[in-house]
Amino acid sequence: MKALNIVLAVLGGAVAGAAVGLLLAPEKGEDTRNNIMKYLESKGIKLTKSKLEELADEIADEIRK
Repeated sequence: MKALNIVLAVLGGAVAGAAVGLLLAPEKGEDTRNNIMKYLESKGIKLTKSKLEELADEIADEIRK
């Protein structure tokens, strides 16, 4: 029974964290990506949308490690 409580606590925390993240996100993901692309372009770095998404995936993979 103790292991079940731990699993339920972890799942509850994950759901609560996801809900808070969605509710408090300042902008839609697409808007945030566009803002990042504009910022990088102002610094002289040109990325296509697909390259930006690849970069975001790589960063997410590194964070998960």
